[in-house]
Amino acid sequence: MVPLSHFLILSATLFSIGVLGVLIRRNAIVVFMSVEIMLNAVNISLIAFDRYLNQHDGQIFSFMVMAVAAAEVSVGLAIVIAMFRNKPTVNLDEFNLMKW
Repeated sequence: MVPLSHFLILSATLFSIGVLGVLIRRNAIVVFMSVEIMLNAVNISLIAFDRYLNQHDGQIFSFMVMAVAAAEVSVGLAIVIAMFRNKPTVNLDEFNLMKW
């Protein structure tokens, strides 16, 4: 049986990679992938605590996180496609359509 600490270290590592991807990268698609990595890290920790505590709440919350992630991807990609039609780039530094 794998100890809980291994799952939490994996989850923290994935979450850190996701945060770095959001903060450092300027490509909109890479930022969305980094957010998905962070959500998957949260799912790993939820399932790990679920298994450690012998309850099923973590699986339910994990399913909810996956549903929110699916909605976020569909709305986010629709926004990126709409912005790509105005400017042929996915670099977030060049999107100034929402500035005053």
